[in-house]
Amino acid sequence: MAAPDQLDRLRVVLVATRNPLNIGAAARAMSNFGFLRLRVVQPFDLAFREARSAVGAPGLLRDAEMFSTVAEAVADCSLVVGTAAVGSRQVEQPVKRLEQGAGPIRTHLADQRVALLFGSEKRGLSNDDLSYCHWLMRIPTRTEHDSMNLGQAVAVCLYELIRTDVTPRSEPRLESPAPAHAEELDRMAQSLLVALAVSGYTKPGTEIATEEKVRRLVRRLNLNSSDAETLTGMFAKMRRAGARD
Repeated sequence: MAAPDQLDRLRVVLVATRNPLNIGAAARAMSNFGFLRLRVVQPFDLAFREARSAVGAPGLLRDAEMFSTVAEAVADCSLVVGTAAVGSRQVEQPVKRLEQGAGPIRTHLADQRVALLFGSEKRGLSNDDLSYCHWLMRIPTRTEHDSMNLGQAVAVCLYELIRTDVTPRSEPRLESPAPAHAEELDRMAQSLLVALAVSGYTKPGTEIATEEKVRRLVRRLNLNSSDAETLTGMFAKMRRAGARD
């Protein structure tokens, strides 16, 4: 079992959930395995209120944080992992099987916050939601029935994270710069997007696609906070220079 402070660094983020039973099941699984930080993004209001008021609802459900956007929900996390069945869907991020992704998440939780995203019961995570993720994780299900119930998916993922028999032997950790938080990456991405618009790179009608590509790009760079701040300043300087031309 991981140390309590490691468990406390994980943020389980439910995006646009609609069924109070699924919300309750996800919260129950979190409580079972000791992960107590739940965040919800634009939940179906009636379902969320019903789940929170249910008799015996764990405190973590009553204390769940609500956000309007994925960007706000993951802003203080330096690793954001999305869950997806994938199937025939074309995705741009690296995809790891659950047992392959659990190790890197556990390692990151040693001293940094991680957001683990789960999408709505009907559509899963949208391409826009996925653009905030560093990489994706999938549960190895059979092809004929690849999607899982939300509560079950949360339970399976969290169980894999707390398994002790697969935890590698601890190695001395080398001091390294703190990875950039999602908020810092978004600030850098916005600075780059403005510079691209000023330069004429962004063509009319491609703004949304370009923004998603830039968000994915900055996450693949695995920048630390200092580098993200430096690049944000560089892009701002380029933007001002381009505006004067």
